Amino acid sequence: MSEIEEILKAMEDVGVPSEDPKDLPKSEKTFPDGANYRMEISGIERPSTLRALIEEREKRDNIPIHRLICTVMGSTYLTDDELEDFAQLAHDNDMEVILTPGPRSSWNIGRQVVTPEGALSGLRVRGSDNIVRAFKDIKRCIDFGFKGFLVTDEGVLWLANELKKKGVIPEDITFKVSIYAGHGNAAGGKVLENLGAGTFNPLGDLSIPMFASIRKAIDIPIDIHILLAESMGGFNRFYEGPELARVASPCYFKIEPGEGLAAGGGMYKPWTDPEVHKFLTKEKVKHAEIIHNIIQEQYPDLKLSEHGADDLYIPQP
Repeated sequence: MSEIEEILKAMEDVGVPSEDPKDLPKSEKTFPDGANYRMEISGIERPSTLRALIEEREKRDNIPIHRLICTVMGSTYLTDDELEDFAQLAHDNDMEVILTPGPRSSWNIGRQVVTPEGALSGLRVRGSDNIVRAFKDIKRCIDFGFKGFLVTDEGVLWLANELKKKGVIPEDITFKVSIYAGHGNAAGGKVLENLGAGTFNPLGDLSIPMFASIRKAIDIPIDIHILLAESMGGFNRFYEGPELARVASPCYFKIEPGEGLAAGGGMYKPWTDPEVHKFLTKEKVKHAEIIHNIIQEQYPDLKLSEHGADDLYIPQP
């Protein structure tokens, strides 16, 4: 056996595909309800944004919206009254909420992350004091009934699940890994799954065979950017939706248009006009309807979860 053959065999032995599948096999994995895909909308920054989403759903025959990525500006910026209102609205409308806790690298004196080369190091939490602050923010939100949180740091993910084991964080809390963690292959997906991630968002610009490789290695849902803001590449993959749903099931389609996300004058700044968030949210609901229609036209056997699926982490205020 040659050295390369030995490497390929060893990869397969530990559950990592030794190549990106070229035949694009259909995934036999599904969500617990048997569905193949769900809809995820980012940028639900405050209760007013959520109300705009609810209104738009009603206009569009209540297209299922399963998960909301919220307070990307940081949950620290919401008052207790706003968090209480937010949790109740999401609960009453059967939607999972993934909150983004506040403290992160761009909040404090370390500015390496905003330099062209420093950005390559990723969004990691700097120091133990900031880890503590992040978990204080998480605990505050748990007290209002929230059950899902976004993380960008594998160390924080590991610690979160250790705290769950110790009963410091309730067992029924989930952690989603952000695109900002920068993972793009099956080995990274297995690391996150083994660390306790409930779901993870790979790099957005992966090919369909690359997504197929990740799916082969892991069982947790894959969150796929099917529409991404200009600051992160600005691509639209609506017409790849059918193939992505077929090979990457179970997957969430993540809809995130706009000029910029978190950097510079990005839309996830606390001073962004709330009307901008409301407009974009309504557009995202429309996009969810379009994506679903495109998938059903090509693969009517693929299933979209019903709204409010039983396994969602819906707030319990």
